[in-house]
Amino acid sequence: MTTRSTPEWKQQTLGEALAATAAAHAAGEALVIGGRRLTYAELRDNVREVACGLRALGINRGDHVAVCMGNSPEWAIFFYAAASIGAVTVPVNTRFKADEMAYCLKQADVKLLFIADRFLKIDFIAMLRGICPGIDRKLPDPALPLLHTVVVLGGDVPAGTLPFAGLLAKGAAFDERIPPEVHAADPLLMQFTSGTTSYPKGVMLSHDNMLRNACYIAARFHLRAGDRYYSARPWYHVAGTTLSMLAALTTGACLVSSPHFDAGEALVAMWSEECTHTSGNDTMFLMMLNHPDFKKYPLKLRHGWVSCGPEVSRRVVDEMGMKGLVQAYGLSEASPNVCMSHYDDDLDKRINGWAHILDDVEVRLVDPETGAVQAAGKTGEIQVRGWSVMQGYYKMPEQTAKTIDTEGWLHTGDLGVMDEDGRLKFITRIKDVFRVGGENVAPAEVEDVLHKHPKIKQAQVIGVPDPRLVEVPAAYVILKDGESATPEELMAWGKERLANFRTPRYLKIVDSFEKIGMTGSSKVQKNKLRAQALIDFGLEETKKA
Repeated sequence: MTTRSTPEWKQQTLGEALAATAAAHAAGEALVIGGRRLTYAELRDNVREVACGLRALGINRGDHVAVCMGNSPEWAIFFYAAASIGAVTVPVNTRFKADEMAYCLKQADVKLLFIADRFLKIDFIAMLRGICPGIDRKLPDPALPLLHTVVVLGGDVPAGTLPFAGLLAKGAAFDERIPPEVHAADPLLMQFTSGTTSYPKGVMLSHDNMLRNACYIAARFHLRAGDRYYSARPWYHVAGTTLSMLAALTTGACLVSSPHFDAGEALVAMWSEECTHTSGNDTMFLMMLNHPDFKKYPLKLRHGWVSCGPEVSRRVVDEMGMKGLVQAYGLSEASPNVCMSHYDDDLDKRINGWAHILDDVEVRLVDPETGAVQAAGKTGEIQVRGWSVMQGYYKMPEQTAKTIDTEGWLHTGDLGVMDEDGRLKFITRIKDVFRVGGENVAPAEVEDVLHKHPKIKQAQVIGVPDPRLVEVPAAYVILKDGESATPEELMAWGKERLANFRTPRYLKIVDSFEKIGMTGSSKVQKNKLRAQALIDFGLEETKKA
């Protein structure tokens, strides 16, 4: 066991962090993506050009600028450039439909949008045209009166917009006199949460929130200068910005990424780039571990962070060689990480989901019904207080007050348990827990057992209505390639290994969860899965009863 110490931290802005890393590691690779490579010096210089272009287009400190495209060098450069002049980046989820994009741009008071013309067969220009017809003539448009500039990456550039080359040309002619003054406490990012029961909320995170979080977690999973860290987490999520992009920046490591996650491409990238670190969740790792070409690409992974159950975590260690695996738990409102294992902690503890709370962050567990603070070993809602907590939801004071109480505690809506040594283990979202005849069931408990079946590639569990027990477990599973099984066979297998109240009463074998509903971070949307289950298992009438 090595001696652990909190990384030395000095409040700084993202612009200052980039300048420091570029000075220390100028020739080191900063980013490798889509066959393109940037050193830290090249990244710094590109950021300066785009920052001047943004200034030339009238963007100043505190203005909100949005970006909508897959992971790319331009995404990263734009984010750093906006930060360097004090603008707030609003990442737009590339899975958003037209109404969701319109809501995001309007709710966030976006003044400039940087958008790809197309991505993954999605015609963003056509989508934007339906939202904001002024892009074919002149902006602003009455539908989005604050949006005065749209910069397009790609060849489909409507008359009322500007090509990316045009932004660079304006920047080259810009006469920088007095650069804007940016502070570490200034907002850096407006992260829209994944709305499941209502429209998304804009989480306001500061430079210090995100950079400090990145610095602390990088030490936890042993990321250092010269390491090569593969992460295809989408940059419109804080797992992509804070825990991937900024983790690499604060250490001088190289971030290897992909425009979007594809299991085969991820394996090739990690192998060809000799990556030492990676990160992901159950879905992503199962897709890679069960990929038909998995054994073709011997990996050199040593460390990385995961958000996985024990069965998948064990496979990541044993089959991918990631002996330094650590567990992570967090949420956007906490910048996002709350706790992460130390890479040299007890392996069984790490595999089983136990993680240490970040330095200088407070966590308590509270009974959701009584409000009583829970002792070690007792389950409760995870509540967080300290430097990592968001500044609030943009223009939503009532929602902010419901989430952060008067004592500064962030109510996460997640269930966890703490051990005697202060490690925290995430159990599930409170809203995902269902009661079977008076017994609480967390989907992850059932999923982890199903993942041990030799034929099952991936499993997802939800609670569905039952006239006698109120709710019962239902499972959807994807089989491994070349395998066959019946639902009855799989349910019987589960019955032998699970308590009766945890045993799935319904099970359906599917090819993919994409049509049912996936988030951009490759998580299955439980609310959509439950709605589909009511249809698949003929439970609509039961639900109404």
